[in-house]
Amino acid sequence: MSSRRRRSLERVTLSDVARSAGCSLMSASRALSQPERVSDVLRERVMAAVKALGYVPHTAARSLASARSNLVAVIIPSLSNAVFVDTVEAVQRVLMPAGYELMIGVSHYRPEEDERLLRAYLAHQPAGLLVTGFQRSDAAREVLGSYTSPIVTLMELSDAPEDYCVGFSQFEAGAAMTRKLLERGYRTIAFAAAQLDPRTLQRAEGYRQAMREASRYDPALELLTPEVSSIGLGAELLDRLLAQQPGIDAIFFNNDDLALGALFRARQLQLAVPGRLAIAGFNDLPAAAWMHPALTTVRTIRGEIGTLAGQMLLSLMRGETPAQRRIDVGFEVMMRESA
Repeated sequence: MSSRRRRSLERVTLSDVARSAGCSLMSASRALSQPERVSDVLRERVMAAVKALGYVPHTAARSLASARSNLVAVIIPSLSNAVFVDTVEAVQRVLMPAGYELMIGVSHYRPEEDERLLRAYLAHQPAGLLVTGFQRSDAAREVLGSYTSPIVTLMELSDAPEDYCVGFSQFEAGAAMTRKLLERGYRTIAFAAAQLDPRTLQRAEGYRQAMREASRYDPALELLTPEVSSIGLGAELLDRLLAQQPGIDAIFFNNDDLALGALFRARQLQLAVPGRLAIAGFNDLPAAAWMHPALTTVRTIRGEIGTLAGQMLLSLMRGETPAQRRIDVGFEVMMRESA
């Protein structure tokens, strides 16, 4: 029987890896669980041995032996939304080199799914937890209350002394875009939103505040639907708004998918943008700047949110105190051709 075949039938141990790498068992263990604490040369030798031998760490046994998990749970509302994909990729780039693996759960914006994921993932006793936003069910908050490892919240901000968070003010971002449209001379500005998650509703409140300041607020200018957000829905929402409020001169959509759909539909209707109607979005997805006309939108720095949140959680898991509990990354209103 070949040595390769024999290895496939007999579990390779960490001792085998250490022997192949020419180091102690402790050094091999540290190279895998805390790679930042060993030299580059040693880490490369150990990883070469892992690859050559086909070693697969026994995570449960290692956690029991060290009383330390290498898992980090991440719960986000969507993986079809580039905003959260960018954020999770940035988190992974911080945590993986430090020896942590991500368990990624998608709640699909449903509180009951958020609660289910928390119960399932926290049963694995992860070393840290990243969650999106602060709003969740009473049952989910109770689950979090029994969790003793670090938690960092993404996308939203809190002034509570016990919270660690990285994000920006969704309210202020919504207000800032609305004020920019008002400064451009638009007066009958509609707000259209789908899915209606907490961050969308905060943006809506920002829109209302800015419109009230200008004495232009009218509830009839809002079109809010719990439907799943998409480019196609954006086209439909444009049709609905024009039918309900034919006098509108601008629409602020709660995300770029909806705004892009409205731009496509406006072209089909031969509706001049921004001559007849201004269109604005939110998030500044890659396609926004390349549309014709280029989309006015709010740029959110989701990659930086992921990086900073990952670094904050990493510090907490190491028993260190982060320099800041609350990091506001801000936002930027990108005024382009569509408004």
